[in-house]
Amino acid sequence: MTTNPYLDSGVSFIHEDGEGRKLPPLSRSDVKPQYVHHQAPKPPPEITHSIPKHKGVKQRCVKFTVAAVICLLLLLLLAGILLGYYFSSSCIHGLQCGDGGCVWESQWCDGVTDCPAGQDEANCVRLHGSSFLLQIYTSQTKTWRNVCSHSWTDQKGKASCQHIGYSRSTYFKSGQQEADSSDGFLMVKSDFNPEAPILQQVILSKTCPNNRVVTLRCTDCGSGVNSSRASRGQLASPRAWPWQVSLQVAGSHRCGGAIISPHWIVTAAHCVAKASSPGDWAVYAGIVDPLDTLFNPAYSVSHIIAHEGYNGLTRRNDIALMRLSKPVDKTASSNIGPVCLPNVGLNITAPQKCWISRFGRTVNGDSGSPHLMEAQVSLIDTSDCNSSIAYNGRISQDMLCTREMGAGSDTCHTDSGSPLVSLKDGVWWLVGDSIWGEHCAEQNKPGVYGNITHFLDWIHRQMKKHQDE
Repeated sequence: MTTNPYLDSGVSFIHEDGEGRKLPPLSRSDVKPQYVHHQAPKPPPEITHSIPKHKGVKQRCVKFTVAAVICLLLLLLLAGILLGYYFSSSCIHGLQCGDGGCVWESQWCDGVTDCPAGQDEANCVRLHGSSFLLQIYTSQTKTWRNVCSHSWTDQKGKASCQHIGYSRSTYFKSGQQEADSSDGFLMVKSDFNPEAPILQQVILSKTCPNNRVVTLRCTDCGSGVNSSRASRGQLASPRAWPWQVSLQVAGSHRCGGAIISPHWIVTAAHCVAKASSPGDWAVYAGIVDPLDTLFNPAYSVSHIIAHEGYNGLTRRNDIALMRLSKPVDKTASSNIGPVCLPNVGLNITAPQKCWISRFGRTVNGDSGSPHLMEAQVSLIDTSDCNSSIAYNGRISQDMLCTREMGAGSDTCHTDSGSPLVSLKDGVWWLVGDSIWGEHCAEQNKPGVYGNITHFLDWIHRQMKKHQDE
C-alpha cells in the first residue's frame, strides 16, 4: 500500500481501493509537525530571438563601411592639413612665385616665364654700386655674376636695359672696368640674338680677358647739379635740380615728383589717391617759379600706378609712378634730366648728407604762387626716429628720416612726393620721396620719406610691365 505523502485537510487516509476508514482522533500529544517540502518552480525558459545568418553579415558590413568612411575622412583631413602647410610654407622643391605657385629652382632666371605673373624672370638683371656694374643671376650657381666685356656691343646693352625695365630708346652707354671674380664670369654667346632674352644668351666662364667686365648706363641720369650750396633753405636756381617736376591738377600745383627716366616720374601714393585718373594731371619739368609754366610744355600722363600695399593711415608703401604719354625732351633744355635710381649695393645710410627740393612759399612766407626751394638735410637712424620722443614706432623699414642741417631751413614743410637726393661718387641718386612732415619743425619731429631702395624691385617691375604702352 502506498500513501500520499501530502496531508489532506481531513484526518482520514484514503486507501487504494477507494474505501475510507475512519481512524480514531489523534490526541495533541500524538500530533507531530510535518515538514512539507516545496520544490521551487523552474524559471521560464529565456526567450531568444535568433537572427538569421544573412542579417548578421549585413550588420558587420555596415559597421565596416562606417569605420572605413571615418578613416577616409580622417585621412582627407590630414591630407588637407599637410597641403595647407605645404602651400603656406616655402616651396619644398623650388622657389615660390609669390602667388601660391612654385617652380623648380633651375627654372629661375632661365629666360622662360614659368610663374603666372613672371616673377621668376622679373629681377634677374641688375646694376650694382656706383659704377653701374652689370650683373646677371644664374640658377646654376645660385649667384650674381659680372658679365665679361669681351665682344660686348651697344646692341647687347640695350637688350640688358630692356630686361631691367628701361626703353631701348633711352639707352645711354656701356663701359668696362676691371673686376676680379673668384666665382667666375658670364660670357655672352657669339651668336647673339637681339630679339631673344639676354638670360638665354649668356654662359658660365671661369675666365675673362683682362678681367674686364661690363658697366651699363640705361639712361643719362644724375648729373648737372652744383653741390656747393648753403645748407639753409633758399630759392633754387634754374638747372639746380633738373629732375624736379610740378604735378598739377586743373592748373594748380598739387605735388612734387622726380624724373627717373624720360618716360617715368616717381611721386607719393597719397598724392594720387583722390585723383587717380591720368587725364586729370599735367606734368611740368624744368621750372622753378610759376611763370616758367608759360614757357614750358605740359606733359600728359598715360598711366598712374600706386603701390598696391599703400595704407593711407600708416603711410606704408607711400609711393606711386606716373608714365608720361611722351618722353621728356632732355636735349631741348638743360633744365631737364633724370636722377638715378639707387643701384643695389650703393649703401646710402645715416649720417649721409642729402638735399631736398620742393615747391613752396618763399622764406619770407608770402602768399603768392609756390617757388622751387632747396635745403640740405642729413639721414638719421630709424631707431632715433622711432623713439618715444619722436614718432614712437611709426617708422617702418620702407621709410627714411632726415634732420635739417641749418636752423630756419624750414625743411619739414616739404612738398609731398618731392625728391630726397644724395651725391655719391659724382652721381646724384634718388634716396626718398616726401610722405609726411607737416609738424616736424617742432623739436624731435624729423621729416619722413619713402625709402626708394626698398621699392627698387617694385619700380623696375612696373616699368617693365608698362614698357611698351
